[in-house]
Amino acid sequence: MTIRVLVVEDEELAAEAHAAYTARVEGFEVAGVARSAQEAARLLNSDRHVDLLLLDMHLPDGHGLGLLQKLRAAGHLCDVIAVTSARDADVVRHAMAQGVVLYLLKPFTFATFRAKLEQYAAYRAQLAAAPAEVVQDEVDRLFGSLRHTPGGELPKGMSAETMRDITEALRAAPQPLSASEAAEAVGASRVTARRYLEHLADTGRAERRPRYGGSGRPEVEYRWR
Repeated sequence: MTIRVLVVEDEELAAEAHAAYTARVEGFEVAGVARSAQEAARLLNSDRHVDLLLLDMHLPDGHGLGLLQKLRAAGHLCDVIAVTSARDADVVRHAMAQGVVLYLLKPFTFATFRAKLEQYAAYRAQLAAAPAEVVQDEVDRLFGSLRHTPGGELPKGMSAETMRDITEALRAAPQPLSASEAAEAVGASRVTARRYLEHLADTGRAERRPRYGGSGRPEVEYRWR
């Protein structure tokens, strides 16, 4: 079954990108693009079938959570993935309370976007296959499919604490970091820092590129995406 998606995003380039990304993911199609809360409500109140909203929180005529509250009151039960730069913990908490199933922070890569949609599709597939009455294990699997982050498990030998330190150092750095610079920032060895940086790059959360200058081979530097 194809999942029909309404993109709600006020920035034109971002709206076009999210629609293009959606069209590239198998099993999804774009039902429409809304640039405001009012336009989103109009499209949803029409006969257009929508399964999923990709909802920005910052809209020109209101907050995304305000739109979501009105949609729920009007009986619209479509699922929602927040696609936003809103990092305020209160916004995240209220989004969860209003039934937002996944939360995707800007900026992101296509790989991250696709992973979220595939995660949602897996949930929908499990839900469709579930019997009319479910037992606890089936409920746990359904909720678990939304809570598990693909690629989120660290390889053997890596610690969550060191990954957090490396991630925070990379995000806070005004310029890309080399493995040596990241190691110095977190108090780890260069080999350890490079392993974590490579994992971030392999999973699409960081970008690696050569750093030229000086003598010898170019050094690799990493930038948070």
